[in-house]
Amino acid sequence: MTIGKKHGLMESRRVHMIKVGEIKRNPHQPRSVFGEEGLSDLSESIRQYGVLQPLTVRRDTMGGFELVAGERRLRASKLAGLREVPCILIDATEKQSGLLALVENLQRCDLDFFEEAEGIRNLIRQFGLSQDEAARRLGLSQSAVANKLRLLRHPDEVAAAIRGHGLTERHARSLLRIDGLEARLEAVEHIAREKLNVAQTEEYIEQLLSLSRAAGEEESEAKRAIRTLYVFKDVRLFLNTITRAVDTMRRSGVAACVEREEEAGGIRLTIRIPNAR
Repeated sequence: MTIGKKHGLMESRRVHMIKVGEIKRNPHQPRSVFGEEGLSDLSESIRQYGVLQPLTVRRDTMGGFELVAGERRLRASKLAGLREVPCILIDATEKQSGLLALVENLQRCDLDFFEEAEGIRNLIRQFGLSQDEAARRLGLSQSAVANKLRLLRHPDEVAAAIRGHGLTERHARSLLRIDGLEARLEAVEHIAREKLNVAQTEEYIEQLLSLSRAAGEEESEAKRAIRTLYVFKDVRLFLNTITRAVDTMRRSGVAACVEREEEAGGIRLTIRIPNAR
């Protein structure tokens, strides 16, 4: 169907049939994981009953259409062999499009917590938002946004393991207290294997940190002992060097001598060399 040049709210009230090949994906789509089984089920439903909820699109700068919301429905429609899909056309900027895509996924609970965090970070970076501004636009508290962004400190390997074992966002936040990739991965495996809830996970991590602190204190004591030993060896080396130098002078015919006296603050060495005649 050819759509007229009229933009804005009047146009957004109408449902248009648009060819799937004319709809570009939203570059700000926060969702990265689409379950194949779920898509297959949705595709079969669309094949029988059609697309019951229209997709949301906007005009792009090239005269085509860019998806704002409904990527899962678009993918399933392609699998079902549909050539056209029902769409609501809205007048939205690139920033609004990215925000709407994220909000729609958040409201539908389609994103996992890592995708939420990635989507929020992308909005902040691409559109120059502060955490406060992003929180207001998403209907979240600033602390909730900050906590979600903290999850992105996990290396990809850890995030994949957390996802793979189906751990929760609170599990993921607790694991941030552990330093080191291998240590976190081992903790994830233990938590999943023992089926620890969040409270048990926090207790387990506290035990790990306590053991780490104790080991660190023991290592510090050992390092101090080694440093003291090295200092002691350095002093002995210095004294031996002086003694050898004085012996060399004696063998050369110089009546040199060294006197050593132990004092409370250390050792006093007096070297006497006769005047040359």
